[in-house]
Amino acid sequence: MPEQLTVTVLGTGIMGAAMARNLARAGHTVRAWNRTRAKAEPLAGDGVTVVDSPAEAVRGADAVVTMLYDGGAVLDVMRDAAPGLGEGTLWAQSTTAGLDSVAELADFARDHGLVFFDAPVLGTRQPAEAGQLTVLAAGAVSHRTAVAPVFDAVGARTVWTGEEPGAATRLKLVANSWVLAATAATGEVLSLAQTLGVDPQDFFALIAGGPLDMGYLHAKSALILEDRLSPAQFGVTTAEKDARLIVEAGRAGGVRLDVAEAAAERLARAAAAGHGEEDMAAAYFASFEADAGPGAGGGAGSDLAAGEKPGD
Repeated sequence: MPEQLTVTVLGTGIMGAAMARNLARAGHTVRAWNRTRAKAEPLAGDGVTVVDSPAEAVRGADAVVTMLYDGGAVLDVMRDAAPGLGEGTLWAQSTTAGLDSVAELADFARDHGLVFFDAPVLGTRQPAEAGQLTVLAAGAVSHRTAVAPVFDAVGARTVWTGEEPGAATRLKLVANSWVLAATAATGEVLSLAQTLGVDPQDFFALIAGGPLDMGYLHAKSALILEDRLSPAQFGVTTAEKDARLIVEAGRAGGVRLDVAEAAAERLARAAAAGHGEEDMAAAYFASFEADAGPGAGGGAGSDLAAGEKPGD
């Protein structure tokens, strides 16, 4: 297969749009579809052809990338795409999905003669836009060279986890469990600082340079303290979905994941309070009663400084 491919991207939310742009910048011919076409239209300015249906999008493609909300959405869209799918088409399934969904999607690929790659990605808006994602991939060794140009266009590195579908998703769920725990802890430490009248900068200075310090804490804290929760690096509603997938995966294995379950509930409360499309750091707002949130306008920055179906 030639290095320059015809690639279809199904789903152009925060991640999918960035991936489509980087595929086009790498010289590939890119077609894109999104359920709400208007959200995909800006990609035309980057050389991406926006089409009206999944079947039209995938017809004649060498590779298909799916970046949708969840596994159920992917299966629905791929069923719609089925009339246009060709035997031997590479399918990089990059949506974060549950393990049961990955098995269903791999079955769909087998039934339609597709070469399936379980290929979720690590990273948020900024690394996605810069083509610096980490691709976690599982798939047949014999087809890895063929799909490499796709992964190289969207990511800084590809971590191969094996050939079995689901191997990459398992690693992604483990990684996301840490991300979500750190996000929840960041929101709670800032809300506790506020209620106790502690300047967050004093806390940051206390842990600076030690084993408790971490760049992620500073990055997510800055989004809250500086009222920069929009546009989202990774949205509250999608993060809640991922948290629930993690809880389900643990439960299926006989493991109780209390922190992940609590993180899911915090994210759900933040979404219910109107923060669903903001960055997942907005789980911070779940610490406050709806009628007693931080600041008259609901923002966190001034108070504390003083003391992405989503994607459709």
